[in-house]
Amino acid sequence: MDGKLRNMASLYILNGDEVLLLFRQGGRVVNNVWTGSAGGHFETFELNDARACVLRELKEELGADENDIKNLLLRYVTLRRTKDEIRQNYYFFAELRDNVSRDFISNEGVTRWFKFHELAALEMPFTASFIIKHYMKTGCKTDVVYAGVADGNKVVFTEMPAF
Repeated sequence: MDGKLRNMASLYILNGDEVLLLFRQGGRVVNNVWTGSAGGHFETFELNDARACVLRELKEELGADENDIKNLLLRYVTLRRTKDEIRQNYYFFAELRDNVSRDFISNEGVTRWFKFHELAALEMPFTASFIIKHYMKTGCKTDVVYAGVADGNKVVFTEMPAF
């Protein structure tokens, strides 16, 4: 292991009992699976600011900005070792503002709103599928930030308290 890192951020936009997902097409790392509403790799100037990354991706991929969402919160940070690199993922959740259209078009693939009960049947990237399961069971009931480490079979979560 030579210490190569890949930093990425992802945003899940919620609206009532639904979440907006993207069927990502043509991606360098993630392709032909359902992912968060928007997301991608950090730019050099964002390496210490995951929020800036996810807001830039929101603008680039959905043409939306921070005024279109509310309660933007970092909820999960995960680590996964794959292909001689460590992938660090920062997962944000936000709510769509009431006055904003639900009709999003992405330059990265196809967007679609899903009911929460439909999510378990979707093909998602390894870590993201565990984030969604954990969020639906536990994370949606708390304001906790969780850390997750992928072990090849699952992602093990722990609360990440500030101290």
